[in-house]
Amino acid sequence: MKKILLVEDDKETRDGVYEFFKERRYHAVCAIDGEEALNLFENDRFDIVLLDIMLPKVNGFVVLNHIRKKSNVPVLMLTAMNDEYTQIMSFDEQADDYITKPFSLLLLEKRIEALLRRSAVPHTPTLWKYKQIEVDFQGYSATHKNEKVDLKPKEILLLKLLLEHSGQVLTRNQILDHLWSDDAPMDRVIDVYIKNLRKKLQLDCIITVKGIGYKFEETK
Repeated sequence: MKKILLVEDDKETRDGVYEFFKERRYHAVCAIDGEEALNLFENDRFDIVLLDIMLPKVNGFVVLNHIRKKSNVPVLMLTAMNDEYTQIMSFDEQADDYITKPFSLLLLEKRIEALLRRSAVPHTPTLWKYKQIEVDFQGYSATHKNEKVDLKPKEILLLKLLLEHSGQVLTRNQILDHLWSDDAPMDRVIDVYIKNLRKKLQLDCIITVKGIGYKFEETK
């Protein structure tokens, strides 16, 4: 269950948002002013923050600034202020999105879903074990049947990238964009890296999707 910090001093708006997301199976925690929001944020973990700007005690920009010193949690500004300057300032202060009152709760939900998707960080274990293969992504080393395998750093990074996007097809250009920042080689170089990974580790879980690219898919 995703946890929302809802910071809103208007009771009608706060109650409406709270009840809506409760029905949608979110866990919403409410703060009625900036000071309470700061205390809650210090003592709990949230997946997203819905933050009003005009708040008693401590305004929303101060709260946002404090959050950004400690966390990259998605922050969506909820406010009646719809002027361009306030919106620009929100993004300059590293808000992730901005919605003006009155707003559609369904639209708010969709914006929250989009922010949560973008903030999701794929988890890749430091040590990956598959059949008779072990790869240490932190130590840039690998073994097959307990014997050391000489993998290039880029080959290990390529395997890690495919694992992070397990089940998703990555094009050659997407792989190049992830693994080379400058002086990227020809996209067919990826085919060579894939071939080497398969051969060196005897991998059967890197699937070729003809005409598109590659994906990671564990076989039983």
